[in-house]
Amino acid sequence: MSVSVRDALRMAALYVVLSILWLVLAEMLLHGMTDDPLALTVGRQINVVIWVLFSAVLIFVSRARLLNFIGIGARLRCEDRERLRMAAAVFDSTLEGVLVTDRQGLIVHVNRAFMRITGYQQDEVIGQRPNKFKSGRHGASFYQQIFATLAKKGEWSGEIWNRRKSGEIYPQWQTICAIRDDAGELSHYVAVFSDISAIKHTEQELAYLAHHDPLTGLPNRLLFTDRVEQALVTAQANKRGCGLLLLDLDHFQSINDGLGHTIGDQLLKLVGERLGEVVGNGVTLARLGGDEFGVLAENCQQVGQAGKLAQRIIERMREPFVFDGHRLFISVSVGISLFPSDALGTEQLLRNADAALFKAKSSGRACYALYTEELTAHAQHRVETAGELRRALEQDELRVYFQPVHDLATAERVGVEALVRWAHPQRGLVPPSEFIPIAERTGLIAEIDTWVLRQACLQMVQWQREGRQLAFVAVNISSRLFGQHALYRQVAEVLHETGLAPAMLELEVTESAVMEDPEVALEQLHRLRELGVTLAIDDFGTGYSSLLRLKRLPVQKLKIDQGFVAGLPHDDDDIAIVRVIIALARSMGMQVHAEGIEQQEQASFLLQEQCQLGQGYWFGRPVPAQDLDWA
Repeated sequence: MSVSVRDALRMAALYVVLSILWLVLAEMLLHGMTDDPLALTVGRQINVVIWVLFSAVLIFVSRARLLNFIGIGARLRCEDRERLRMAAAVFDSTLEGVLVTDRQGLIVHVNRAFMRITGYQQDEVIGQRPNKFKSGRHGASFYQQIFATLAKKGEWSGEIWNRRKSGEIYPQWQTICAIRDDAGELSHYVAVFSDISAIKHTEQELAYLAHHDPLTGLPNRLLFTDRVEQALVTAQANKRGCGLLLLDLDHFQSINDGLGHTIGDQLLKLVGERLGEVVGNGVTLARLGGDEFGVLAENCQQVGQAGKLAQRIIERMREPFVFDGHRLFISVSVGISLFPSDALGTEQLLRNADAALFKAKSSGRACYALYTEELTAHAQHRVETAGELRRALEQDELRVYFQPVHDLATAERVGVEALVRWAHPQRGLVPPSEFIPIAERTGLIAEIDTWVLRQACLQMVQWQREGRQLAFVAVNISSRLFGQHALYRQVAEVLHETGLAPAMLELEVTESAVMEDPEVALEQLHRLRELGVTLAIDDFGTGYSSLLRLKRLPVQKLKIDQGFVAGLPHDDDDIAIVRVIIALARSMGMQVHAEGIEQQEQASFLLQEQCQLGQGYWFGRPVPAQDLDWA
């Protein structure tokens, strides 16, 4: 018997009981009120009418409540159906794969994403077990741990590798939940998973990019350093040696500047390929950055082996690179450091090789150099000097010395050249030859030049106030500062701040700086000339000037390098060179200024050859402004 039938019988029985009680009580009440048969008959009729009306009201109320209850239930059922439809839509349209099993582990439902990800259709997996998709990459303990976590927490999440229908093994991120019924009994398992193959692929690409150079595909500095560390551990355990070579392409920047970075990048790729051919297998080749490469030769027992490898690299690199209509030549400098004779650690081995590389470049490039302890001392001295030089700028330890420039015909002083000196608190006066190259290497030279320019202009203005008769003050401009496009603005600001007339400032630029990028130099010099300053080419004769370019430059003076003056008036080569420079300058309407005059004979010869200006120890050494002799 159904629940609804039993409820109906209960309601009928209750109505019968109520009717009997009503009739019995009404009859007793009537007999208590009267014994008249007619009155009793009328009373019974009224009682029936009242009971009928009461019954009608009772049935109406019950019916209304029943209909209301049925309406609420219908609405609830409608809302339930709507929620179920929404849940089904989400279940079927979600991008994550969903798999549902019963308590025995048999698949009872999957969604469309499951079929898309795995390649299986619904009828192929219903009634099957999920171990159908096992990849074989996980052992039994892995799955035991999953079920143990499900039994304890009711949920498990993690990475798992499964197999598609095609046989491809792929990674998933999967969450499994245990579903229980109202009684708390396990009824189903639901697994929701997403395919993370793309993420894994991206991780692999990022890991590759983190350890390889994107241009050449070679290991980068990070991976190279790691391999050096591993190689040293192995070499130490097996009592064998290793050789580390650092390679730097000579004058590579000129290719970037002259032909563009696209050609430079193509050349670097070809260099990497050629180096790979030279070093062969069993040797780690890396691009450490820019135009620097590293080579790790394991089982390199002797210096001779490393030297032969370096020489092979140097000779192979001498061959031209032909591509895209270009035929380019590039040489390479190599620094060599050996384990364990030169260093026992990776960092020290790299530092030593870098010191040897610096020696090779200083020795004329296109060669290799072996590490020695003296190189470390020199490298350490350079680092210490660079740090102290920065402090010198901050603590005003630099000094400007002035060397007189004389008119050779009248022997009168017509100007001065400003030269920087370093008054070190412990070491005394540091010679420029010691700190200027370091300043150029570290980039401090531009800041030093700007400081000297300002100090020289201020001193010239002070001399003018004192009535000193000087036509100009000359200031050297380094290639680093000259290469800055805003140089003319800096010069203009200094002239404005100090109040010096532009015509009294002479800027000296080395020939090599001008020839490094002639077009940029031409624009820079024209802008400086527009300010009204005098321009001079310093160290002329050492920078392989192009006469075609030289005649376009707005310069007023050529300075003969002291190297050509030293042999006068006896060295025939120096005589010939000086005569050519003077004739060239005069034909182009320029003044000629000779440096490094130390003897009367040199000054006389230069005057005879119609050189106008000269400076050197014969006329006076560089001295502080207050020590300049005005007699």
